[in-house]
Amino acid sequence: MASSSSVFILLFIFTLAVRTTPVVSQFSDLTEPMCYDWGESSEGRVSVLEGEACWLSCPLFSHPAVYNFTSTQSAGHNLFWYRLPEGQDLEQPIKYSPRLSKDRERLWLQPASAQDSGLYICMLQNKSSCSKIGMRLKVLPRENVVTGCHHPVSTPITQAVIPLQSSQVIHCPDLQDVTKMADTEPTVHWYHLTVHGMCDKHFSWNTDREVMRKDSSLNFHIMYDNFRGLYFCTVTYMRKGQTLNFTRSINVTAVSPTVVSKLPSILQPPADNVLTVKLGTEVRLVCVGLFPFLESRWDFWWTVDGRRLDKLSDQRFSNKNRQIKYYFGDRTEESILLIQNFGSEDLNREYNCSVRNECGSETRRVHLEEEVSVPSVELGCGLGVTLVLMLLLFVVYHVFWLELLLLYRSWFGTDERHTDDKEYDVYISYARNSEEEQFVLTTLHTVLENELGYSVCIFDKDSLPGGNLSEAVLQAMQRSRRILFVLSPAFLTEKSFSLLECRLGLFLQHGHRTSIVAVVYRSVTKLPYVEVAQLRQAAVTTVKWRESRSEPRSSRFWLRLRLALPLRPLALGRRLIDSTSSHSDLAALALQRALLIQNQKDETNQRHRGPSANHSHRRTQAPPTGRRSVRTGGVCGDEGSQHCRGCPACVGSAHQRDNKGAELAAKLNTMHDGTDVQLGTVPQTDPAPSSFFSTCEKNNDVPRGALEDT
Repeated sequence: MASSSSVFILLFIFTLAVRTTPVVSQFSDLTEPMCYDWGESSEGRVSVLEGEACWLSCPLFSHPAVYNFTSTQSAGHNLFWYRLPEGQDLEQPIKYSPRLSKDRERLWLQPASAQDSGLYICMLQNKSSCSKIGMRLKVLPRENVVTGCHHPVSTPITQAVIPLQSSQVIHCPDLQDVTKMADTEPTVHWYHLTVHGMCDKHFSWNTDREVMRKDSSLNFHIMYDNFRGLYFCTVTYMRKGQTLNFTRSINVTAVSPTVVSKLPSILQPPADNVLTVKLGTEVRLVCVGLFPFLESRWDFWWTVDGRRLDKLSDQRFSNKNRQIKYYFGDRTEESILLIQNFGSEDLNREYNCSVRNECGSETRRVHLEEEVSVPSVELGCGLGVTLVLMLLLFVVYHVFWLELLLLYRSWFGTDERHTDDKEYDVYISYARNSEEEQFVLTTLHTVLENELGYSVCIFDKDSLPGGNLSEAVLQAMQRSRRILFVLSPAFLTEKSFSLLECRLGLFLQHGHRTSIVAVVYRSVTKLPYVEVAQLRQAAVTTVKWRESRSEPRSSRFWLRLRLALPLRPLALGRRLIDSTSSHSDLAALALQRALLIQNQKDETNQRHRGPSANHSHRRTQAPPTGRRSVRTGGVCGDEGSQHCRGCPACVGSAHQRDNKGAELAAKLNTMHDGTDVQLGTVPQTDPAPSSFFSTCEKNNDVPRGALEDT
């Protein structure tokens, strides 16, 4: 009895030793063979929904040519499963139970729980060899899984290829394996996830595809394009009183029909085509081939003088292949032959492009000829420089177009002083109040006359009292080449002197085509005056004064104003300015020369007469009579002044200024008072030529001889 019990104890110890041999061999038994570790298999990763059945297939048997379960069992190999829980470093042997069971090379989990996640290791071992590999299982909680067609599956997606317009049957993977372990007949439900992301259940399918009742397979009677996509089959079965299920996925791909030709063809280059190449450069010969869908191998290659590139000793030849298009299984491939440093001897070689599959082949030859040299670099550089210059000129003209127009006019323009008998360049009309008058006298008049060299006529300064006011204004405007209106709301005030000037200017523009220039000092667009619309139509140029922005001489205000005024060389204008004069009536160049010659003649005559004759002449000469007056405060008031361009009578003696000073002051005050000015009637026809005489020449009380003597 004692001997039998001792034998039983020894057998039990031996059994335990056999079951724990792999673990002991790793850590304690140094005589056991070293176990070769294949690491973790990336293809063996499995994800399963919590509560579903799944199994793990040992990746060592994924290649039957290396390991086959039947042959390994014959060679004495044993398969052991270990588990490495997440967050731990020690492998633990799996304790088998009705929920965890082993069937050949598979480890079944029926069902899987959240604690089953981790790394699973399958070890194949005998006395002489040992190999192991790991695979990871991830159990997904149901609350973290998006509901719908896309179910998590525990095996990789199965691929199914179905030609269009043909029929085919697909089965749910692993259904037969489950049938052997199930207590009842499993049921299968099919779902279709379309390429557009819609979930389509088999209950809504038509007769073109249906689920067979006999084996729950999916039968495609006629394959259409919209049938392609991802299909899921959910299998439900009973085992030991527990309902279990699992899901598998099948990717159905539609390919070209089998009735079309499957012969490969060359799309490019065309037959009998001649390509031009340039010596000394890299030449690229492109060949495009079409391979209809076939579940067989295909080939695409180049030959040079009948030999493939891998058999050529010349390293200058190479090729690059890429896929251009994939349409229902039909491949459009491109192969480029690269020839480095193409030489003249390469022109005589034979270049062939070939395609082939199990149905046939095709070859096409590429003919080459030398390219005629074209000075493309020189032409491109010339065109580029031309475009850059044109762009630069466009930018310069866009930015400096006013300056360019002024420059062009200064070179090729005509000086109007040589073509007319006008005395002034511009007549300025403005509202007689403090603001506009200050702008005209201190800014506009000063810049135009002192800096730009224009002869400016302002009626208040360049006229003498007496006579008809409308006729005097009209004569002053007719003696000016341009009429400049400084527009403001006060300019068009009723019974104002500026309104009289405005109407006379419009009369001259309408009858004599006199050029009118408008300077907008204050906006007048909203004023209800008919003169506003007439000025807008009559003005050849309208410029707006923008205060501080218009003050610089290079601003657009002064540039546009110079374009509207007559041509005036700036250097000449400055030489003609008398800095001691406060008037704007600079004499015309011809009149100055005539007066200078007359003064020289008078001085010569006085030298010949002698001092006594000259003294007798001055004493016996009678002073002029009448209302002839001179302007106050100007160059005519100084005996030593050089220029007096208002009129010849302005060179009178100081005695005449003293006698008439009071009367001139009274009349000037009357002219500046806008309420006392009688506007008179604007002439409707051209005045008679005899009436267009100067205000200074209107008084006949002064003898003509006396004017000439002065």
